[in-house]
Amino acid sequence: MSDQAQAEYRIEDLAHHSGATVRTIRAYQDRGLLPKPERRGRSNVYRPTHLARLRQIADLLDRGYTLASIKELLEAWDAGRGLGGVLGLVAEVHGPWTDEEADRISREDLNARFGGLPDDDAVDEACELGVLERIPGRPDEFLVPSPQELAVAAELYAAGVPLAAITGHLRELRGQVEHIASRFLEFTTEHVFARYLGHVPPTDSDAAEAATMVRRLRPLAQQTVDAELARAMRLFATRHLQRHLGAAGAAQPAGPAPVALPAETVRAVQELVGPAHVAEFVRAATERELQARTMNELASRGGR
Repeated sequence: MSDQAQAEYRIEDLAHHSGATVRTIRAYQDRGLLPKPERRGRSNVYRPTHLARLRQIADLLDRGYTLASIKELLEAWDAGRGLGGVLGLVAEVHGPWTDEEADRISREDLNARFGGLPDDDAVDEACELGVLERIPGRPDEFLVPSPQELAVAAELYAAGVPLAAITGHLRELRGQVEHIASRFLEFTTEHVFARYLGHVPPTDSDAAEAATMVRRLRPLAQQTVDAELARAMRLFATRHLQRHLGAAGAAQPAGPAPVALPAETVRAVQELVGPAHVAEFVRAATERELQARTMNELASRGGR
């Protein structure tokens, strides 16, 4: 039997090796997350299995799981249902969703890319947004999770966009992108992952299949957004250019231009006449309004 298998820890030793506090270890025992120690005389003895369990809990907490959900996962493991597939799924979802690799930048280089002068407020805001991350013990160096995002900000600044406008735009854009991500996850969960997640926690085999599916679908969200963004940019950039060039004489599309009705109006009309008759109703209402305006105009002329 190896020395590792025979190792014994007092609770203070276990806390030291795991990074958890003595109070946290006792709280995990009380909640059933950590097996009770062996009782030897007047002392409690912990084994390497306790240390491994504490590290498992810490890893799952870092990935955003609650203690309640962690308890369910560990109970499934203890009951022999297996946890390898579940942990594989956790690792797959928590892994990188981009091929881009993080980089580092010195404060001197950062200043040079944004005007050459120190701006502590701008750095603080960049750290708050996660564009930069401080490195403990290295005040003059930062981690850059997305060098591409920082490069975009630098190019915009060089083009004359103020830093405050760049960060404000990023905040707005982030909210919109998070909504897209949320909708994509809802969509794929409903149509793809629901069949794998019927059990809480899922079985080991279902979790392993779900992890494989995550790998297959992971690039689809970005590919879809890239394609739609390219389409929208081409459409709106052309419109903006025509407007700003004052293209009054530019060729206009033949025929009447479509008019977008407010969603509330469309819903009200649907409730009144049914979805199949919305267009007919709007057309009739428009004709009636035009006739009424024509009659009013004629009446006003007759009284002059």
